[in-house]
Amino acid sequence: MLKKHSQFFASLLFLCDLSMIAVAWVAAYALRVAGWPVPVYYGVPSLSEYLFLALFILPIWTVLFKSMHLYRPRRVSSHLREMGDMLQAATLVTLVLMVTAYFLKNPDFSRVVFVYFWGLSSIGLMLSRLIFRALLRVARRRGYNLRHVLIIGTEHVGQTLCRQIAQHPELGLNILGFLTRFPHEIGQTMEGQAILGHMDEVQRLVQEQKVDQVFIALPLEAQSAIEKLLHALGHEMVDINVIPDLYQYAMLRGSVEEFEGLPIITLSGSPMYGWNSIMKRVLDLGLGVPALLCALPVLGIIALVVKCTSRGPVFYTQERMGFDGHVFRMHKFRTMHADAERGTGAVWARADDPRRTSVGAFLRRTSLDELPQLWHVLTGEMSLVGPRPERPVLIEGFRQSIPRYMLRHRVKAGITGWAQVHGWRGNTSLEARLEHDLYYIKHWSLLLDLKILAMTLWCGFINKNAY
Repeated sequence: MLKKHSQFFASLLFLCDLSMIAVAWVAAYALRVAGWPVPVYYGVPSLSEYLFLALFILPIWTVLFKSMHLYRPRRVSSHLREMGDMLQAATLVTLVLMVTAYFLKNPDFSRVVFVYFWGLSSIGLMLSRLIFRALLRVARRRGYNLRHVLIIGTEHVGQTLCRQIAQHPELGLNILGFLTRFPHEIGQTMEGQAILGHMDEVQRLVQEQKVDQVFIALPLEAQSAIEKLLHALGHEMVDINVIPDLYQYAMLRGSVEEFEGLPIITLSGSPMYGWNSIMKRVLDLGLGVPALLCALPVLGIIALVVKCTSRGPVFYTQERMGFDGHVFRMHKFRTMHADAERGTGAVWARADDPRRTSVGAFLRRTSLDELPQLWHVLTGEMSLVGPRPERPVLIEGFRQSIPRYMLRHRVKAGITGWAQVHGWRGNTSLEARLEHDLYYIKHWSLLLDLKILAMTLWCGFINKNAY
């Protein structure tokens, strides 16, 4: 019955998409005729020719969208991914349609109409999908269109899965209960769900309980039982899902991807790849270049004051460790007396540090000594936002005493960061700073970068721990 419902909803969604495409094509033509926002210079295009081309839209749409599996069930897929699929599909349809128009050899087809069509169809499809999914969530919360789920495994993996499903009733997954590998647990409850039987009874229980989906959530020491379970479920019409007991070992941005049909689980990865890396670089240059140009007069004044008030160079150059462990030479305005570390070696500054100059104390307190690092943003050695770079000589000690410390180098070092805007700078807890840095890497996005920059402008320059 549920499979029939699923097919019904897929067909309904397909018809909605076809209607949206047709409306987008007519609306694109209407906008072109109206001359808004691009005026018509060479006469009004013929409606009949565009309606004739519309006959090609629907079969093109059908073939492409079916081949892209855009009507598969998406109970556990993110909305963002679905919106990306819609944008990609609308783009492909528009491109194929333009090629079709070219082979029809009709010069009256306006390229502006195709641009309008791409924009309207993309927005319309995204909105229709969001509305459709919202209505489905409401229906599922009220007990309609549910899929009945059986979880095999009562250990931490199964318990975590049960809690996650319970927190998202909009998915329409109804947990019937658990199967266990321990006979003494049968009849008990786990996470509010009954333990229905031993996992060896899975075939009988699937048939009796009318199960739609089975989740195998066994710990690593019980993975050898999966083959036996798959053999028992081989003739049953159920969806089989395996939850690998590996994410407890995930250190940073764990993910799953596929290589030639082979699933690959990433336990530690960097967000800085592909488009993510390009977008972050564009943000750094788009904001960093104007910031450096605006700061040039201030840089000149500070350089003059530093030179005139104490003996030594204007800039202090120091080795720091950045992205993927790359060591670079970072420049700051000198805030201490020349050769300040000759007697102490590499140590952090402390409150009322006697090594500071009078001007240096002010520059540190206001973070103005960091302004030359805008140059490193332009050269690509640093980013506007990221974990603060540390000295290699200090990192050698940190990496031995603080677990996962080196993971903070999976992104570029930054002038400001999530830890800094929360007050973790200077001689403060390394553990707390690392926790904030790893949170930033795990949840990185351009919006988070912009939020950190805004927080820096609002309250991040002056800090009691900057000495």
